[in-house]
Amino acid sequence: MDLDYNGGNSANTNKRVFHRLGGGQSANDTSSHNHSQQNQKVCYHWRAGRCNRFPCPFLHREISAPPPHAAVNGGVGAKRGFVGNDSSSSFSGRRGNNSNYSNSSGRFGNKGDGRGVRGGSVEKVCTYWVQGHCNRGDTCRFLHSWSLGDGFSLLTQLEGHQKVINGIALPSGSDKLYTGSKDETVRVWDCQSGQCMVVINVGGEVGCMISEGPWIFVGTPNVVKAWNTQTNADLSLTGPVGQVYAMVVGNDLLFAGTQDGSILVWKFNAATYNFEPAASLNDHKMAVVSLVVGANRLYSGSMDHSIKVWSLETLQCVQTLKDHTSVVMSLLCWEQFLLSCSLDQTIKVWAATESGNLEVTYTHKEEHGLLTLCGMHDLEGKPILLCSSNDSSVHFFDLPSFSEKGKIFAKQEIRAIQTGPGGLFFTGDGTGQVRVWNSVAIPTATT
Repeated sequence: MDLDYNGGNSANTNKRVFHRLGGGQSANDTSSHNHSQQNQKVCYHWRAGRCNRFPCPFLHREISAPPPHAAVNGGVGAKRGFVGNDSSSSFSGRRGNNSNYSNSSGRFGNKGDGRGVRGGSVEKVCTYWVQGHCNRGDTCRFLHSWSLGDGFSLLTQLEGHQKVINGIALPSGSDKLYTGSKDETVRVWDCQSGQCMVVINVGGEVGCMISEGPWIFVGTPNVVKAWNTQTNADLSLTGPVGQVYAMVVGNDLLFAGTQDGSILVWKFNAATYNFEPAASLNDHKMAVVSLVVGANRLYSGSMDHSIKVWSLETLQCVQTLKDHTSVVMSLLCWEQFLLSCSLDQTIKVWAATESGNLEVTYTHKEEHGLLTLCGMHDLEGKPILLCSSNDSSVHFFDLPSFSEKGKIFAKQEIRAIQTGPGGLFFTGDGTGQVRVWNSVAIPTATT
């Protein structure tokens, strides 16, 4: 059996996913609705790109918004390729291209006109608003919203988990969403109703979870659980020592990064319908917490502060990258670049030199440790980088400029981000709350 994703969901199926979850208004939608009732005028300063009022008494959208562009379907970096209409601008967790990178450092960090997140308020959610009794209203210096910026809106919240969410997965051909938590459970949600259908006790803290085709892989202490959502196969892959923190599929192999610093490799045997041990990669000195596949390479990030580059053909380490000064929390491939984020508060962009070795071509600095990278495209097909940080927020960056275009906030830090069909994406935070978000068209200014 081939583990390659074959795009089983049809466009019509994608459009129906979470169709019924949009019935209620999000915090942003409610705010816009209240403003429109107060004053059906579009903010002049917003149209000019320089409104600094939050909340603003005028609309930050056109009254008659243009029809949204066609949505881009796909997956997330560590899972499978997320390719838009323009294949030259793609995120990938498992790309088949060659590894001839071009070093174009001048592309990154050019923030252009600086349009994006604007406002005179403090970028922190009001504690009293969260508790439901802020009496300052529009004069409050803090945010009365879980997001800041345009281009996305909150659809709904999925309640039930008691501890941090460490994995979110949407298996191919399924109308179910899977969420895994440190509370030792995996919850299965119906995408039509938003109701939790099943709670599965996995007998240990979920360290990570991914889907590949119809398969769900759940990383727990000392074992990887593999479930096939089409055949109901339920397998347990033994071998890991300690918690399994990261997994990825590439070249028909399943890779799992573990607490003892090893990367275990399994290959699917169609004859026995099982995953058989294929190799163990043991170059890291501490736990492996991030994995991604791209350009015929496996990239692994570790608590030892390094990134190792492995050949998918030989499973040998071909390079060690040591530019980060703390844990390498997440990895993502975009076009010919490798992106990494770390608790050292940086996102690094890596590109290959003429010799083929990777070097840092751009470093983006933030004020807090960084946790998770996720790639998607907006409804215009433009690449967007999502990056969560340990101040309980998610930054939205345009690529390659790294211009910040929005933020999402949570009660505790967000450890899991997953993209879905039709512009949907999902976040899971430290309280166990899962939120469903929707990409929306950003109205263009009219003359």
